[in-house]
Amino acid sequence: MELTQSNNPYNEDIIRISKFAKAMSHPVRVYILRKLSGMNSCCYSGDLVNELPIGRSALSQHLKELKHAGLIQGEIKAPYIKYCINRENWEKAVELCKELFVSTRIELLDSETAL
Repeated sequence: MELTQSNNPYNEDIIRISKFAKAMSHPVRVYILRKLSGMNSCCYSGDLVNELPIGRSALSQHLKELKHAGLIQGEIKAPYIKYCINRENWEKAVELCKELFVSTRIELLDSETAL
C-alpha cells in the first residue's frame, strides 16, 4: 500500500522524533549531545576529537548527522569549526521523547490493570 497524505498515519511529531532518534542512535552522538547540551558555550571539533577514541573523519560524519537532524549547529571560522546545541530543536526533542515515554508508560499501565 502506497502512503499518501490521506492515509499517512505519521504526523509531524512522529516524523520529527524519528529523525531525532536516528541522529541519536550512536554512542558518539549521544556523548556529543550530552556535552553540548550541558555547556553554556560552543565547542570546537578539534576539542571533541581529543576527547573521543575516533578519528577526525568519523567525528565529522557524526557531527554531520546531528547537524542534519537539526540538533546542533556549526559555525566555520577557518580553519576551525565551532559546534553548539540548537537549543530550540534540542528542547523539542526532549519534549517529544518525554511525551513518547509518558504515553507509552500509561498505555503499559492500562494494559496491566486490564489483565
